[in-house]
Amino acid sequence: MEGLTKRYSREVLNIKHLAFQRGNIYGIMGPSGAGKSTLLRILNLLEPPDSGVIYFDGRPLSDNGRERLIQQRRMTLVAQKPVLFQTSVFENAAFGLKARGYCKRDFRGKIELLLEQVGLRDLSRQHSATLSSGEAQRVALARAVAFEPDLLLLDEPTANLDPSNVEMIEQLILKLNRDRGITVVMVTHNIFQARRIAGQVVFLNEGRIVEMGETERVFTDPADPRTRAFVEGRMIY
Repeated sequence: MEGLTKRYSREVLNIKHLAFQRGNIYGIMGPSGAGKSTLLRILNLLEPPDSGVIYFDGRPLSDNGRERLIQQRRMTLVAQKPVLFQTSVFENAAFGLKARGYCKRDFRGKIELLLEQVGLRDLSRQHSATLSSGEAQRVALARAVAFEPDLLLLDEPTANLDPSNVEMIEQLILKLNRDRGITVVMVTHNIFQARRIAGQVVFLNEGRIVEMGETERVFTDPADPRTRAFVEGRMIY
């Protein structure tokens, strides 16, 4: 993205240049109100920027509705509090494929394998309303990656989950990136999580990029004092 800005009652994003490389995991960090979730919504084409250009796979996002839909279908967003349909775990995980016209007999095995990978195969017939928060988040992840997107956007994917679910979801993210080459952009307040699984981190403050680079370098030798304050827990987040 180049020259990207977004305003509501105030300016919430002002990004001169930001690029994500295929096949990497990026952690987006920053205090509350830094513009992290707005950035994800713009990346997912849910909101337009007020100015600037966004490139996807080397090409500017199209103004043509059909072409833009094709681009949007190559990415997916998992929200902090996912919304599941009032049906079974299997039907939720399979929703994206059904919506795109795939036949159930062609994707049943794929969905069953995905549910096994997220530890939910035994619950495939269970109604979504009976799931715990951690189980619901894992269903949402399975649904998001069923159609093998190029770009997976995650907004606080493990917020308010117990340690066992946090570990399971982190391992799933790493596996999806390693085995399928999915590029991951993840917003997280958990600086320890960013350090565990992200290869690159971006530190946002007041809508601007303060620092970006390899995770260990940013954590051990940050160039900006605001980044140091954040990773040392001296900046409220």
